[in-house]
Amino acid sequence: MPSEVAPSTRNTGRRLGRAAADTAHGARLAVLGARVGGKLAVRAAEAAANGVVQAGRRIPGVRDLLLNPLVTGLGFAAATVFGVVWGGVLGGGRIRVRNGMLVITGLPAWAFGRGGTTVGAAFLTDRIPPDRVMRHERVHKEQWRHYGMVLPVLYLAAGRDPLRNRFEIEAGLRDGGYF
Repeated sequence: MPSEVAPSTRNTGRRLGRAAADTAHGARLAVLGARVGGKLAVRAAEAAANGVVQAGRRIPGVRDLLLNPLVTGLGFAAATVFGVVWGGVLGGGRIRVRNGMLVITGLPAWAFGRGGTTVGAAFLTDRIPPDRVMRHERVHKEQWRHYGMVLPVLYLAAGRDPLRNRFEIEAGLRDGGYF
Protein backbone atom coordinates (compact mmCIF):
# COMPACT_ATOMS: atom_id res chain seq x y z
CA MET A 1 0.00 0.00 0.00
CA PRO A 2 1.60 3.30 -1.04
CA SER A 3 2.25 5.89 1.64
CA GLU A 4 0.05 8.97 1.48
CA VAL A 5 2.59 11.02 3.39
CA ALA A 6 4.60 13.45 1.28
CA PRO A 7 8.34 12.66 1.09
CA SER A 8 9.26 15.95 2.79
CA THR A 9 6.92 15.11 5.68
CA ARG A 10 8.40 11.64 5.91
CA ASN A 11 11.93 13.15 6.04
CA THR A 12 10.85 15.56 8.75
CA GLY A 13 9.54 12.60 10.72
CA ARG A 14 12.88 10.85 10.37
CA ARG A 15 14.71 14.01 11.47
CA LEU A 16 12.44 14.32 14.48
CA GLY A 17 13.09 10.67 15.34
CA ARG A 18 16.87 11.14 15.10
CA ALA A 19 16.62 14.38 17.08
CA ALA A 20 14.68 12.63 19.83
CA ALA A 21 17.21 9.79 19.88
CA ASP A 22 20.13 12.24 20.10
CA THR A 23 18.44 14.13 22.92
CA ALA A 24 17.62 10.93 24.81
CA HIS A 25 21.20 9.70 24.35
CA GLY A 26 22.55 13.01 25.65
CA ALA A 27 20.20 12.87 28.63
CA ARG A 28 21.31 9.31 29.45
CA LEU A 29 24.94 10.45 29.37
CA ALA A 30 24.11 13.37 31.65
CA VAL A 31 22.44 11.06 34.18
CA LEU A 32 25.39 8.68 34.05
CA GLY A 33 27.75 11.61 34.54
CA ALA A 34 25.79 12.88 37.50
CA ARG A 35 26.12 9.46 39.13
CA VAL A 36 29.86 9.22 38.56
CA GLY A 37 30.57 12.93 39.16
CA GLY A 38 33.61 15.09 38.47
CA LYS A 39 35.07 15.36 35.00
CA LEU A 40 32.74 12.71 33.63
CA ALA A 41 29.75 14.83 34.64
CA VAL A 42 31.17 17.77 32.70
CA ARG A 43 31.80 15.57 29.65
CA ALA A 44 28.29 14.16 29.94
CA ALA A 45 26.80 17.65 30.11
CA GLU A 46 28.80 18.64 27.03
CA ALA A 47 27.62 15.51 25.21
CA ALA A 48 24.02 16.23 26.15
CA ALA A 49 24.36 19.81 24.95
CA ASN A 50 25.89 18.59 21.68
CA GLY A 51 22.97 16.19 21.25
CA VAL A 52 20.49 18.99 21.76
CA VAL A 53 22.34 21.27 19.32
CA GLN A 54 22.47 18.51 16.69
CA ALA A 55 18.78 17.77 17.21
CA GLY A 56 17.94 21.45 16.80
CA ARG A 57 19.85 21.57 13.53
CA ARG A 58 17.77 18.72 12.10
CA ILE A 59 14.36 20.11 12.97
CA PRO A 60 13.22 22.72 10.44
CA GLY A 61 12.44 26.12 11.90
CA VAL A 62 13.85 25.48 15.39
CA ARG A 63 16.84 27.78 14.92
CA ASP A 64 14.66 30.61 13.63
CA LEU A 65 12.25 30.19 16.54
CA LEU A 66 14.92 30.04 19.25
CA LEU A 67 16.84 32.99 17.83
CA ASN A 68 13.75 35.12 17.26
CA PRO A 69 14.45 38.49 18.94
CA LEU A 70 11.27 38.23 21.02
CA VAL A 71 12.24 34.78 22.31
CA THR A 72 15.88 35.71 22.98
CA GLY A 73 14.80 39.00 24.62
CA LEU A 74 12.50 37.14 27.00
CA GLY A 75 15.28 34.61 27.69
CA PHE A 76 17.77 37.41 28.38
CA ALA A 77 15.32 39.08 30.79
CA ALA A 78 14.55 35.79 32.55
CA ALA A 79 18.27 34.99 32.88
CA THR A 80 18.93 38.46 34.32
CA VAL A 81 16.14 38.06 36.89
CA PHE A 82 17.48 34.62 37.82
CA GLY A 83 21.02 36.01 38.15
CA VAL A 84 19.85 38.89 40.35
CA VAL A 85 17.79 36.60 42.59
CA TRP A 86 20.57 33.97 42.82
CA GLY A 87 23.24 36.59 43.47
CA GLY A 88 21.05 38.70 45.73
CA VAL A 89 20.21 35.78 47.99
CA LEU A 90 23.71 34.28 48.10
CA GLY A 91 25.62 37.57 47.96
CA GLY A 92 23.67 39.31 50.66
CA GLY A 93 22.20 41.86 48.26
CA ARG A 94 25.44 43.66 47.31
CA ILE A 95 24.45 44.79 43.82
CA ARG A 96 26.16 47.59 41.88
CA VAL A 97 25.66 48.89 38.36
CA ARG A 98 28.97 48.96 36.54
CA ASN A 99 29.53 49.51 32.84
CA GLY A 100 25.91 48.63 32.07
CA MET A 101 25.96 45.42 34.08
CA LEU A 102 24.62 44.42 37.47
CA VAL A 103 27.67 43.32 39.47
CA ILE A 104 26.69 41.17 42.42
CA THR A 105 29.52 40.56 44.88
CA GLY A 106 29.96 38.60 48.08
CA LEU A 107 28.92 35.22 46.73
CA PRO A 108 30.57 32.03 47.98
CA ALA A 109 33.06 30.51 45.50
CA TRP A 110 30.81 27.50 44.76
CA ALA A 111 28.02 29.80 43.47
CA PHE A 112 29.82 30.85 40.27
CA GLY A 113 32.42 29.57 37.82
CA ARG A 114 36.10 30.50 37.94
CA GLY A 115 36.38 34.25 38.77
CA GLY A 116 32.73 34.99 38.15
CA THR A 117 29.77 34.14 35.94
CA THR A 118 27.54 36.30 33.77
CA VAL A 119 23.86 35.37 33.75
CA GLY A 120 21.94 37.72 31.49
CA ALA A 121 23.01 41.22 32.54
CA ALA A 122 24.14 40.09 36.01
CA PHE A 123 27.76 39.29 36.85
CA LEU A 124 28.05 37.02 39.91
CA THR A 125 31.34 37.03 41.80
CA ASP A 126 32.93 37.33 45.23
CA ARG A 127 34.68 40.68 44.70
CA ILE A 128 34.66 43.78 42.51
CA PRO A 129 36.33 42.81 39.22
CA PRO A 130 38.95 44.87 37.34
CA ASP A 131 37.98 46.79 34.19
CA ARG A 132 39.49 44.20 31.83
CA VAL A 133 37.28 41.48 33.32
CA MET A 134 34.24 43.74 32.94
CA ARG A 135 35.08 44.19 29.24
CA HIS A 136 35.11 40.40 28.91
CA GLU A 137 31.86 39.99 30.84
CA ARG A 138 30.07 42.69 28.80
CA VAL A 139 30.66 40.53 25.71
CA HIS A 140 29.06 37.59 27.55
CA LYS A 141 26.13 39.87 28.39
CA GLU A 142 25.70 40.59 24.67
CA GLN A 143 25.92 36.86 23.94
CA TRP A 144 23.06 36.33 26.41
CA ARG A 145 21.12 39.11 24.67
CA HIS A 146 21.67 37.49 21.26
CA TYR A 147 21.04 33.83 22.20
CA GLY A 148 18.75 34.12 25.24
CA MET A 149 18.21 30.91 27.19
CA VAL A 150 19.85 28.87 24.42
CA LEU A 151 23.26 30.25 25.45
CA PRO A 152 23.94 27.77 28.30
CA VAL A 153 23.36 24.83 25.94
CA LEU A 154 25.49 26.37 23.18
CA TYR A 155 28.21 27.26 25.70
CA LEU A 156 28.35 23.70 27.02
CA ALA A 157 28.38 22.32 23.47
CA ALA A 158 31.36 24.60 22.69
CA GLY A 159 33.32 22.82 25.45
CA ARG A 160 34.69 23.85 28.83
CA ASP A 161 38.22 24.51 27.53
CA PRO A 162 38.25 28.32 27.25
CA LEU A 163 41.04 28.24 24.66
CA ARG A 164 38.67 26.37 22.30
CA ASN A 165 35.30 27.71 23.45
CA ARG A 166 34.07 30.17 20.82
CA PHE A 167 32.18 32.24 23.41
CA GLU A 168 35.27 32.75 25.56
CA ILE A 169 37.42 33.51 22.51
CA GLU A 170 34.87 36.09 21.32
CA ALA A 171 34.80 37.68 24.80
CA GLY A 172 38.60 37.95 24.81
CA LEU A 173 40.83 35.40 26.45
CA ARG A 174 43.31 37.99 27.74
CA ASP A 175 40.60 40.17 29.31
CA GLY A 176 39.04 37.05 30.80
CA GLY A 177 42.33 36.17 32.50
CA TYR A 178 42.87 32.94 30.61
CA PHE A 179 46.48 33.93 29.77
